[in-house]
Amino acid sequence: MRQKLLAAVAATFALSACVNTADTTSTQRQIPSTPRNIIMVVSDGMGPAYTTAYRNFRDNPATPEVESVVLDDIFVGNASTYPDQVSGFVTDSAASATALASGVKSYNGAIGVDKNKKPVTSILQRAKQLGMRTGVAVTSQIVHATPAAYVAHNESRQNYNELADSFFDDRINGQFVADVMLGGGTRYFEREDRNVTAEFIDAGYAYVDTYNKLATLPAGENVLGLFAEVGLPWALDDLRKNRLAYLTEHAIKHLENDKGFFLLVEASQVDWAGHSNDIAAAMAEMHDLNLALEYLVSYVEEHPDTLVVLTADHSTGGLTIGARGEYRWAPEWLQNLKQSPATIARNITEVDSPIAYVSDALGFELNEKESQQVVELAKQDDLKARFAGIKALLDIRSNTGWTTSGHTGVDVEVFAFGAGSNQFYGQYDNTDIAKKLFGLLPKSAPVVKTETTSSPKEEKSQCDFETDWRCE
Repeated sequence: MRQKLLAAVAATFALSACVNTADTTSTQRQIPSTPRNIIMVVSDGMGPAYTTAYRNFRDNPATPEVESVVLDDIFVGNASTYPDQVSGFVTDSAASATALASGVKSYNGAIGVDKNKKPVTSILQRAKQLGMRTGVAVTSQIVHATPAAYVAHNESRQNYNELADSFFDDRINGQFVADVMLGGGTRYFEREDRNVTAEFIDAGYAYVDTYNKLATLPAGENVLGLFAEVGLPWALDDLRKNRLAYLTEHAIKHLENDKGFFLLVEASQVDWAGHSNDIAAAMAEMHDLNLALEYLVSYVEEHPDTLVVLTADHSTGGLTIGARGEYRWAPEWLQNLKQSPATIARNITEVDSPIAYVSDALGFELNEKESQQVVELAKQDDLKARFAGIKALLDIRSNTGWTTSGHTGVDVEVFAFGAGSNQFYGQYDNTDIAKKLFGLLPKSAPVVKTETTSSPKEEKSQCDFETDWRCE
């Protein structure tokens, strides 16, 4: 995989230096300057500390150097993330997704609308106008802020039910906005007041609710795949450990066509791990992203007319590699977990031997102090307190620090490879990513307006302990 990656990146760099160069051998492949297919990857909440931490997390301690990872080989620039000035300098996922999708700054909470709550066209919607196939593959609910901003328009990200309705009700050129939708969200699509899933089935979409069923579909289908009530399980808990790569591969399988496609891929739960200050889940979600990137590198090697752009919408949690004044970070204590800290906290009161259970789940033997802490945690009735205790144990072992349970306003990194990736070098604003992508789309089709049938209304947020950070 590393050799394939280096070959793909080298080909991209060669493109920036050579234009209209004929193949010199029968095995050389001409790389187009503009893509037919665009894959936009958003790693929600992934500030620069996360990418550094992941490199260290994957380091081979038997070698003197810290080995690079895929992210190091495809890094091209940095982007600022601030929202419209009405919301200050620190963005939420909705405003940032709207900027990344449309090139327009908006207020925190906005889904595909500007600061005056007027709809703006996303790059996915523009691709649909041009006759390309479109899709989203995410580990959150598909009506969460990032995917919703590419597909729909609403004044509030909290209007999950209304957003689910608009996924079906809105049309572009008489067609649904997204041809393939993979992620979680049955809570919002299968409700007492409306069964949106059934409406998609009646409209000819293939519907699947397990990963295995997704694999049985023939290529080229329109697909609605909802694999969880809200977001997917944590990567540490999911039965399919490469879930984002799997969803990405199957989304592409159904999107490939002669006119090209636009696919949004989101590693949604890096952000959720940051909100809950959970370093173990954060590194597992980063690894899930890494596996998806490795698949995409191999895909671009075989399909050089494809562009992949990756960035974050913001950074979450104020992750610090090293804490408490000690110049040390020890990710080796995070590498053998069998379950997420949230699941460990949930189960600890149900087992006969909490110390043995936690030690096995964490993948290392507890010391005397940690064992006593675990015994006390098992007596706690408050799930949040147990969760905090397991996370604290791992923070101390690894010497990880956090500054907030919310977002921070730092710039984020940009990564790109494939056709047209040379346009993404440098320092710029997140809105420029959308503008660059718009410039790489074909110019042949007229711009049309999206047909919407819903009007924004307030809905009660449906968050509890299991999902409260998922609403940020």
